[in-house]
Order: sequence, then structure tokens, then C-alpha cells
Amino acid sequence: MAEQSMDLKGLKCPLPAMRVRKRLSSMAPGDLLTIECTDPLTAIDIPNLLRQTGDTLESKSQGGEVLTFTIRKK
Repeated sequence: MAEQSMDLKGLKCPLPAMRVRKRLSSMAPGDLLTIECTDPLTAIDIPNLLRQTGDTLESKSQGGEVLTFTIRKK
């Protein structure tokens, strides 16, 4: 299992979700992807994206303006 990360701070909707979808499509099952975003809409967009892709949201946290999501590829 590989771990990857993406710094999506500063990007506005829909770019974070589009980039996450593209990265997930190239990952192997079981891999982890950690993303950092500053757009508050990602709190809605990322869970909605994962409902479409079937991947799992392992954790979600917020520190100041930065939202951090950890996703496991199915």
C-alpha cells in the first residue's frame, strides 16, 4: 500500500474534487491519499465524490482554514 498526498490549498470548487478524482483513478486498491484544502466547499464536495467513486473517507480534520482528508482507494 502506497501513501500519497496532495496540496490543494488555494484552489476553489470544483478544482479540488476534480484533481482528487483524477489522482484516485490512477491509484491501486488499498492506497491512501491525504489531501489538504482551503476551500470550505470541499467539506461537501469530497464526501459527495467518494459516494460516487466508492472510495472510503478514513479521516477528516480541520486546523484553522485547512481541511485535511485521508481517503482509502477501494
